[in-house]
Amino acid sequence: MNRVLSTERDYFDYNLLAIVILLTCFGLVMLYSTSAYEAMLEPGGDDMSYFRKQAVISVGAFVLALIGSQIDYHFLARFAVPVYWVSIFFLVITKFIGREVNGAKRWIYFGPVSFQPAELAKLAIILFLPVLIVKMGTKLKGLKPALIVFGFGFLSAACTYIFTENLSTAIIIAGITVILVFIAHPKTAPFVIAAGVGAALVALLVLFLVSSAAGDGSFRIQRIKVWLDPESYSSLGGYQVMQALYAIGSGGFFGKGLGNSTQKLGALPEAQNDMIFSIICEELGVFGAVLVILMFVFMLYRLFFIAQNAPDLLGSLIVSGIFVHIALQVILNIAVVTNLIPTTGITLPFVSYGGTSILFLMAEMALALSVSRQIRFRT
Repeated sequence: MNRVLSTERDYFDYNLLAIVILLTCFGLVMLYSTSAYEAMLEPGGDDMSYFRKQAVISVGAFVLALIGSQIDYHFLARFAVPVYWVSIFFLVITKFIGREVNGAKRWIYFGPVSFQPAELAKLAIILFLPVLIVKMGTKLKGLKPALIVFGFGFLSAACTYIFTENLSTAIIIAGITVILVFIAHPKTAPFVIAAGVGAALVALLVLFLVSSAAGDGSFRIQRIKVWLDPESYSSLGGYQVMQALYAIGSGGFFGKGLGNSTQKLGALPEAQNDMIFSIICEELGVFGAVLVILMFVFMLYRLFFIAQNAPDLLGSLIVSGIFVHIALQVILNIAVVTNLIPTTGITLPFVSYGGTSILFLMAEMALALSVSRQIRFRT
């Protein structure tokens, strides 16, 4: 009788690595197409200015991600606590030493190098909360331990909103916190009830402020009014929304062709940042938009696969946090560009311009790939 021996096979998620490369390269192509005209108008007239900066940072960050993926995530988790408090520190000091850009202090400058602390805060939460949840173990089912986890997550979200006025990132951090606790907590009903009550209260508050004079002076309420009627509030931000919608509508099914956008020629301000998805729709049409969405869906599928097969709860929660971050950011960005929700100033991962963003996104991919290296399959 032949004996069948079971052996363990090492694993590394090359599919995730491939989609990261594909999205980054696609992002660089679209960044050049979107930013070349605006870059030419700046001092020096270099059409590759934005592209060159992003390409250098992307390549460097990708190399660091490959190196980081070879490090055991359990070792990286040892630094979760100091990274969390360092992120809080940077968020706080941004209010006092940060440089104001477009009316908000969200950047700290170290000479020629700029840094956005809110991006570090997202990575810190993704690393810190899983460590905290794993240490609590079965105690998490109690009210006090769960509130402690929520407290740390919401502290980071509150600091992000109060000290950097970055509501979109605060929402993402709060979302990561809630979903990670939801995943680890044995009960589902309290979260469903809390979500329903919270959504109802927010809806009632917004309706009250919009329909009354109470919110007339509020910047946030003005954004909601812009969202509801961008044409009437074009001077308060509706102009950008309308131009983005014009770009999307003029693209048709296959678009005008790569590089042939007209809205990027000054009509759509800062198109290479938050609104780059509208230029994708204009140049590549519905086909290009669906292709981008499918690339993100595949990335999320790979992250889900790694989280499901992670060797322990710590690895599963870390990758789940990354999954939630990418999913929320993509959904929020596309929803803003298509005017489904009020403008929030959130970028499209791996595609929009931003060195700090791509650096910390690659750090998250390094963590996910590190977890994937610990997966073992029996053959």
